[in-house]
Amino acid sequence: MRDKTQANSRATDTGPGDGLVKAGGIVFLVGAIATLVTMAPLFLDTDPFPPVAYAVCMLMGVGFLLAAAGILRGIAAQRRQART
Repeated sequence: MRDKTQANSRATDTGPGDGLVKAGGIVFLVGAIATLVTMAPLFLDTDPFPPVAYAVCMLMGVGFLLAAAGILRGIAAQRRQART
């Protein structure tokens, strides 16, 4: 008789911090694209973007911190679960 759990059921489980990791990845990606866009005028000999555009590049760091916080939150939850 086959077990009722699916082979890929673990992939659909969301633990604490998974949302932060996903959000951090998206924010990091937005920051990376903004970095590429703001650096393009330097190579294309066009007028640079205003300073506000360079501030959007800081989203890469913010996204990295969000993802790191999500990973640490998941680690803390696993430690709590292991203790019980």
